[in-house]
Amino acid sequence: MSTTESAPLLTVNNLVVEYPSKKFRAKPFRALTNINISIGQGETLGLVGESGSGKTTLGRAVLGLAPVTGGKITFEGKDISHATRKQRRTLSRDLQVVFQDPYTSLNPALEIGDILAEPLGVQGMEQSAAKKRVKELLDQVGLPADAIHRLPREFSGGQRQRVAIARALALSPKLIVCDEPVSALDLSTQARVLDLFLQIQRDTGVSYLFVSHDLDVVRHISHRVAVMYHGEIVEQGPAEIVTRDPEHPYTQRLLLASPVPDPDRQEQRRADRHRLLESQRHQIEQAGALA
Repeated sequence: MSTTESAPLLTVNNLVVEYPSKKFRAKPFRALTNINISIGQGETLGLVGESGSGKTTLGRAVLGLAPVTGGKITFEGKDISHATRKQRRTLSRDLQVVFQDPYTSLNPALEIGDILAEPLGVQGMEQSAAKKRVKELLDQVGLPADAIHRLPREFSGGQRQRVAIARALALSPKLIVCDEPVSALDLSTQARVLDLFLQIQRDTGVSYLFVSHDLDVVRHISHRVAVMYHGEIVEQGPAEIVTRDPEHPYTQRLLLASPVPDPDRQEQRRADRHRLLESQRHQIEQAGALA
């Protein structure tokens, strides 16, 4: 995969996100600390980390769904760190999202055609043009034309995620935040949906901020990878290097935790991960003794 050499589409500089504490006079909870990333046009940045690492919070901050306490988020050269609701509506043409659960993110009472036409109508597109666009979207994500009159519950998980992707593509965005978009799918469906993401990127030039806990998934789809741990980015670089020969101990643990189909290799990975954890625990104990 190759990216367009130009100014970054999205830049995040020294981002800090804090949430007020529910306890009286307690310090706010810091979810993100001094985050620095950029995404070029037609590029995928894979954001990987365990649950609670802060990766979803970063995606939400880009979408305006998490409070920006410090730093700056720039999209197409414009500061969107504290964009108003009106500005966010305008931004939605170029900045979209695909959530983890394709069922709860789709209105169960609406037919697929209405779900896909909704963002088009909000942007003022005429009904005839919207209907044509909906048909194009269904074809783009590999769904049959008769899907337009069906409800979300009539589809499989993979098909529902295709609907969610089609909705995100409706306004031809420049960047899509993908928040664990394949984690709820079985392995064979995951592969098909990931291939769909790649094909859409080749066809449209869209960029992705791809959030996942699975290092193998981000290796498959990403140009570059950023690894998050306790609200900080601990390693960042080309996907091939970070996912195969990581430098940071946390990334090494993530790599060894990824399952492989070969039982002997899987057993070796478990042993290697156990040795790595013991070594790191020993280093921490030594550092504590010296202190």
